[in-house]
Amino acid sequence: MALKRTPLFESHIKAQGRMVDFGGWELPVQYQGILKEHEMVRTKAGLFDVSHMGEVIIKGEGAQDFIQRLVCNEVKKMADKQVLYSPMCYPTGGVVDDLLIYRYHPQHYLLVVNASNTDKDFAWIMEQAPVGLDIQNVSSQIAQLAVQGPLAQQILQELTDFDLEGIKFFWFEPSVMIGGVDCIMSRTGYTGEDGFELYVPNAQAPALWEKILTAGGERIAPIGLGARDSLRFEAKLPLYGQEMDQDITPLEAGLGFFVKLEGEDFIGRDALIKQKQAGLKRSQAEFRMVERGIPRAHYEVCKDGRPIGFVSSGLMAPTLGSSIGLALIDHQYNAPGETIDIMIRDKPVKAEIGKGIFYKKKTRQGQ
Repeated sequence: MALKRTPLFESHIKAQGRMVDFGGWELPVQYQGILKEHEMVRTKAGLFDVSHMGEVIIKGEGAQDFIQRLVCNEVKKMADKQVLYSPMCYPTGGVVDDLLIYRYHPQHYLLVVNASNTDKDFAWIMEQAPVGLDIQNVSSQIAQLAVQGPLAQQILQELTDFDLEGIKFFWFEPSVMIGGVDCIMSRTGYTGEDGFELYVPNAQAPALWEKILTAGGERIAPIGLGARDSLRFEAKLPLYGQEMDQDITPLEAGLGFFVKLEGEDFIGRDALIKQKQAGLKRSQAEFRMVERGIPRAHYEVCKDGRPIGFVSSGLMAPTLGSSIGLALIDHQYNAPGETIDIMIRDKPVKAEIGKGIFYKKKTRQGQ
């Protein structure tokens, strides 16, 4: 089967992007190199093609009630033009996907879902939906560009008369002209830095891409999937399929803040209440390597020679200069200072569980 391509495929080829198969999409893993691109986003700005992400529009009377039942977070407390992050669960408490909810008004929402889950999510949503709602999968019609980094606002402000300072973190504007292109513009991000997302019709994406790169000059560069993953992980942002999936609940994944068990009813709530009341048997742990080695997803974690879990994500964090990871382990061992072994090429390599070891903007030197 031929790989799918975003409207920006030719733009990536022009920029000499190294293209790879990413969940059935032909996307750039890097341009100038992952470390260089990672540092660019941390210090200046980067431009990402995230057009493979899925978009689902839900409209109609009862839209708010339906989405509230669909996800774990408190949709009914949202204001117009607010963005909300939430897991979406099965009745078992396992995660269908984690997504962003954009509220236009109580009868009009945009859901942004993970690319690899788009078809599955849309099928799940349709299965749960009451009669009468207008639900559309518009993923194939919409391109999404993300501009991330400390200079993101400065660069984009040069392309618009709209005061971007007015768009706060996790809010959006339905119509902002950027370089003459009408965009849905939000301020969320998946890198640990400030940044914006621009949603436009497919045909307008290549011209907007070029305008942003031209305006930014040496302050911005195109960024591939490799640095996108290292940036999100270094900032401890979860990835579906690693930190959570149908067998890992949001409570186990450390996402309890986004699960409002005391609020409205939602699919999976009963199972999650039971899990919390019984006490977690396993939970997400942050760890730093003590001995030399780089932890990778799916590596086994052991304690005193006995398996206690697995690494969900890990790498040598470029900004921090240390090998760090996240692991889902037996809860009894999840305590700061506890030592564990990461099995790297069948050999135990010592690591220590910590807290607050991941990247935060305010901890960056010079800020």
